[in-house]
Amino acid sequence: MTANRPSRPQPPSKPNRPSGGGSSPELPPKPYEFVSFPQERPNLQRPAGHHKYLSDRLHGTLFLTLKVQTSLHVSTGIVVMGSDIGNNRIPLIKTMVQGVDQKLSIQGSSLKGCIRSVYEAITNSTLAVITNRYRDKIPQERLPCRHKEQLCPASRVFGALDWQGLLDFNDAKCESIDFATGFMPSLYRPRPDERNAYFVRGKVAGRKFYYNTIRAIDKGQNAGIPVQQAGREYIFITQLHFKNLTAEELGTLLIVLGQDAKYPMALKVGGGKPIGMGTMTVKIDKIHQPQNLKQRYSSYNLNQSDELTGENLQQFIQKNIQAAHSRLIQKQQLEELAAILRYPTDREPPSGMY
Repeated sequence: MTANRPSRPQPPSKPNRPSGGGSSPELPPKPYEFVSFPQERPNLQRPAGHHKYLSDRLHGTLFLTLKVQTSLHVSTGIVVMGSDIGNNRIPLIKTMVQGVDQKLSIQGSSLKGCIRSVYEAITNSTLAVITNRYRDKIPQERLPCRHKEQLCPASRVFGALDWQGLLDFNDAKCESIDFATGFMPSLYRPRPDERNAYFVRGKVAGRKFYYNTIRAIDKGQNAGIPVQQAGREYIFITQLHFKNLTAEELGTLLIVLGQDAKYPMALKVGGGKPIGMGTMTVKIDKIHQPQNLKQRYSSYNLNQSDELTGENLQQFIQKNIQAAHSRLIQKQQLEELAAILRYPTDREPPSGMY
């Protein structure tokens, strides 16, 4: 049985919106912050559908390179002997997903989850998942979409109850067969009931995100929990397929992937977010966008002229990002989130126990 930590005084809050990060002469800042909800109710609409490729919408594939900036661990939930995975120095180790080729892997579902959470925050969307315990503390208009004919912007793209969504995520594969071993400190579950910063006038303060930091905490072999992980500079490759997206929907996705120079952000993937783990930057190598759908799906061969690279790729990205800013993005929420997920950063991970 694990004893709860003693309660500590709360750091001061920002006006109108309590801060998880506040300052205090006695306590280090918390490694997270809240992104506020937009004032207006979400705009609920019917999704585009999967019945056909619509001529006035965008379809294609993003070819992505993900670079690990702070150590990354996506847990399998399985603990094995270190000797079973080639590390004879560690008796027991928490494993990360590996493919049949023994290369580390990030499940498509993990990528989808972290990308969706950012997409939700910077558009006027509902929450995707809530727990019944805090249902009464969620603003009514932010409860998850339950009717596929009335979906918020994020649900139309990523999916909801009875709706598959318009994006297909593949697993991301590491380029090397190597892995690193890290030592994570024990982390506590969130305790909203013990911190007033989580609530404003009886309702949740917003969406919670952990800061990107310059490094992750590693407690060392004598104090930490051994985990199999991808070390800094490891490279993962994946593809993201999209269909029937509007220009603003694709542009918002590109902003989430860190492609807007005004709001440079990195993803937070996997476990250990409070101690700085899981920061990944994204590079779009090319976009495959078929110009003639009938020809594309009547042949096994990809048409090289359908690939966007170099200057054409950058022009396409900026055009859709512009559309997102003018028609879909919530500027205030984007600015709040960009301050948390900004990368590069000079922010240090928390110095005390978290």
